[in-house]
Amino acid sequence: MPDPVDFQVRPYRPARWLPGPHAQTLGARMLRPSDGPASRRVRWDTPDGDFVDLDLGGPDTGAEDAPRVLLLHGLEGSSRRGYIRLLARELHARGLRTVALNFRSCSGEPNRKPRFYHSGDSDEIRWVVDRLRAQDPDAPLGAAGVSMGGNILLRYLSEPGAGVEGAVAISVPFDLSAGTAELEGRTTGRLYMRYFLGSLMEKVRQKEELLRGRVDMERLRRARNLREFDDALTAPLHGFGDAETYYREASSGPVLHRVGTPTLLLQARDDPFQPSGLLPEEAVARNHHLVAAFPGRGGHVGFVEGSSPLRPRFWAEAEAARFLAHVLGRDSA
Repeated sequence: MPDPVDFQVRPYRPARWLPGPHAQTLGARMLRPSDGPASRRVRWDTPDGDFVDLDLGGPDTGAEDAPRVLLLHGLEGSSRRGYIRLLARELHARGLRTVALNFRSCSGEPNRKPRFYHSGDSDEIRWVVDRLRAQDPDAPLGAAGVSMGGNILLRYLSEPGAGVEGAVAISVPFDLSAGTAELEGRTTGRLYMRYFLGSLMEKVRQKEELLRGRVDMERLRRARNLREFDDALTAPLHGFGDAETYYREASSGPVLHRVGTPTLLLQARDDPFQPSGLLPEEAVARNHHLVAAFPGRGGHVGFVEGSSPLRPRFWAEAEAARFLAHVLGRDSA
């Protein structure tokens, strides 16, 4: 397997017609193709009596023994999000198969149990990876996570026995408390937060009968930001004392030094979801398993290139696929 230090990230050249982090963040969301490559949905029953839905896809031909890549979406996303579909398209073009996981409650159907998902849910990833390994033990396996999915992936990679040969994490909230404070402290951040909170509260309404008696529903209904939501639901429902404990124990930044898998980190310094001063540059310098590109611009899961909105290019998805093809032995860099 190639040494990750041999991989050279191509420079990011931000589109001039999308100035600023919010233009990149929102522009990328609107400009990514809405249609995705062909996939087949499967449902796996989990050991605790719940289920997860996954979308399986691959190249048209010659994919039977190809490496696979597990794709992990962000907060209140799904396997249908544009960045997941574009990642799958880029990976298929390089001959890799994909398995796009929907976190619990994110596939379009409420899950059976009270639990949701959270930013440090590495146990779920371990179970999925172990099952993929058992199904196809000879195929190399990689993973790519975006935003919250990238944080969960890095937490998993920091633990003993991580079962993937290569990984990519894009626009990761390395410090969950600082990232939440960044959103709370800015007008535009509060707009993003309102969107996420509205989606989460709709799922709470769908699962109210399951949640009653497990969390303080009146306190939960009064939540006006993500920190209050996490304090009322995410923390108590998933075994954390409070929101700050959850943020501390689920953040990936403090455990990057333990990652032992070739991993590419792609993060913009102007990401509006994370203070720019918290980029893990020291961890990258000390851990030879980490390769990083921290361009000055790009927004949150943006990274749009190209001379015109009619012909946008998406740097992060392309580099992620190129890196994974390289470390999984499917392609040269």
